[in-house]
Amino acid sequence: MRSQLSDLRGGKDALEQLSRPGPLTALRGDLGMVGIPGVVFAPEEGLGLPAVAFAHDWLQPASRYADLLRHLATWGIVAAAPGGHQGPLPSHAGMAADLRTTLEVCAGVRLGDGRISVDARRTAFAGHGIGGGVALLAAAGHARARAVVTIALAQTRPSALEAARKVTVPTLHLTAGRDTVAPAAGHAEPVSASAGGAVVLRTLKKATHTGFLDGTHWSDLLLSGSPDAKTRRLTRGLVTAFLLRELSDENGPLDEVVVGKVPGTEVVSRS
Repeated sequence: MRSQLSDLRGGKDALEQLSRPGPLTALRGDLGMVGIPGVVFAPEEGLGLPAVAFAHDWLQPASRYADLLRHLATWGIVAAAPGGHQGPLPSHAGMAADLRTTLEVCAGVRLGDGRISVDARRTAFAGHGIGGGVALLAAAGHARARAVVTIALAQTRPSALEAARKVTVPTLHLTAGRDTVAPAAGHAEPVSASAGGAVVLRTLKKATHTGFLDGTHWSDLLLSGSPDAKTRRLTRGLVTAFLLRELSDENGPLDEVVVGKVPGTEVVSRS
């Protein structure tokens, strides 16, 4: 994978390539086998891999993020999504605890018949909607996580804004320009402004809150917008670039993707 990344010719080429499946075969597993409901995707083999624990949005099953999680696995990142707290009144603190447990399990046991292991020093939290806020709650109470990604972040209780002040690792916030569920002005933007570490806040101009989801679900009747293939494709490239940069110490063209100009998006702030 490192050799494939070294062939990238600038940010545009990097984004184009990272938006497509990577060179590795992804396997799907069930977190329920280790006592946590949810899914995990990983390359078919590899030792000391980076990993990310992903939190779902309000009412959403973890399966609606399979497209992104599988994609990350093809690029060498173990990606796991706990599936608890799907009811109308979820415990955000409980979701954060599940995220931390998920990372601990991934780093503490061999996956894939013992052919896959995770380096606990190369881990991150991520999430969509309230899951984005939950990712910050989890990171604020986790000493070893190296990065955070939020997608269309929604505020949480306990406060994601307060948690962000305690998070000193690099954070990428992706927001939707047409988000009427959790508009950036009231959610991601103040959270980004309170960041305790380096942050990039990027808006996908034509995206909606639910554009990042895959498939259909009864909750679509309650939320504005709809799943969008172009939004998911762009998100795959941006998230993959950021996580590879932060968890695998890859730079060069990845820096251009993370902080540079990307068509259809706008970097609102960075520090």
